[in-house]
Parts: sequence; structure tokens; C-alpha cells
Amino acid sequence: MSHPTTALSVNLNKVALVRNTRHLGIPSVPLAAAMCLDAGAQGITVHPRPDERHIRPHDVRELSELLRRDWPDAEFNIEGNPFHNLMEFVRELRPHQATFVPDSEDQFTSDHGWTFPDDAERLRPLIEECKALGVRVSLFMDPAAEMMAGAKAVGADRVELYTEGYAASRGTSRAGTVLGLYSQAAQAAQAAGLEVNAGHDLSRDNLTDFLRAVPGVREVSIGHAFIADALELGYAATTREYLRCIEDAR
Repeated sequence: MSHPTTALSVNLNKVALVRNTRHLGIPSVPLAAAMCLDAGAQGITVHPRPDERHIRPHDVRELSELLRRDWPDAEFNIEGNPFHNLMEFVRELRPHQATFVPDSEDQFTSDHGWTFPDDAERLRPLIEECKALGVRVSLFMDPAAEMMAGAKAVGADRVELYTEGYAASRGTSRAGTVLGLYSQAAQAAQAAGLEVNAGHDLSRDNLTDFLRAVPGVREVSIGHAFIADALELGYAATTREYLRCIEDAR
């Protein structure tokens, strides 16, 4: 099967995490973004948490300005909980995409998606506000096919499939079954009229197989593994490697 090209959005949270261990301003988050975009990445993702453990408000604003000024064709995706600090960035900066993630303020990392109909009523007005501002909304979702119609009904444009379960299943007897859940969820989302993104623990080792099995993924957001690879390979070479993984899936 031929797959459309999947966009690569590089999550820069871990660059900021390293920088925040000292007061020297290095490594530079904007420079990391520029080097990845120059090497062919199609977008930049950040997930600013309320405790500012990595990406901080000034980073979000600097990246927004950088992309508008120097990379007008690149996409800016801001992730976060819309009931914490995400909406203030959306209202001020109007990124291309806001990815709603149901994490708690002190959560180590994102670990589950929204559920429907439980979350529908409180999400609906915020999704409507984003869309009125011209911002696409993607909802972070577990690979549950039965939830996709609910995501569409509440007004989302896309879903981002939470892929830690896929990554953790690799090399186990459950791998095929788990990957099948993602394929079914993607197909259900598309049948409901949603586009599909994916992210969390995707890497050079598992990205190609995921994209081959899961139809029509529009964008992958990759941070931890990407930055770990970049420590060894550099930003540009790492970007090219992930773009190769995406191309190999076609």
C-alpha cells in the first residue's frame, strides 16, 4: 500500500531540559529548531508544562517568532492540558496546531488519552475557541477505535495516537495484536472524518514499521528518542535519519 508523506515535527522539550540544568543559555532551543528545519523537518513541537521543567514561556514565544519570520512553511504545534496553561499560548500566539493532552500538573510524562463521552462537555468550548482563532485541534488519544467518533463529535480536527503501548510491545508476543489496535483506531478516526497524528516513544527502531501498519498518519511528533540520537549524530543527521524512516514506510 502506498502511504502519503508523513510530516516530521521535532519536539524540543529535552533540549530545554538540558539547558535548564545551568544558567548559561545552552544548548539553544531556537538554534536546535533552526538546524532541524534546515535539515528538512516540517515542524516543531513543544509541550510547556506549568512547572516549567523544560520548555518555558519565553521559548514558546521565541519559537513562534522564529517560525513566522524564517520558516513560514513550517508548522508550530503546542501541546498541553487546555485546563492548565495551554490556552494562554493558543490565544496569544495562534499556532498552527494545539494538541490537547490530559496530563496532570506534576505528571512525569503523558501517559493516557481523553475518553468520551466523559470529557466531551468540558472540551467542546475550548475546541470551539481554538477553531475560532484559526488553530487546528488534535486530541491525544489511546488506540481505542470506539473513541474516535466521540473525538470528532466534540469538534476535533485530528487525533494524536499515544504510541507508548506500541513501542513497549515491540519484541513481545503481543506486538502484532497491539499494532493492530493502532491500525484499527486510525481507520476508525479517518472514517469519522478525523486526520491522524502519532507520538510518544517513536524512534528510528520502530517508526517505519508503525507507519507501514497504520494508514494515513499525517504527522509524527518525536522528542526523547530524537534528542538522544542527536547527542550522538547531531541535529541535521538525526533529522535526515527520521525522514529516511518515514520515506522507507511509503
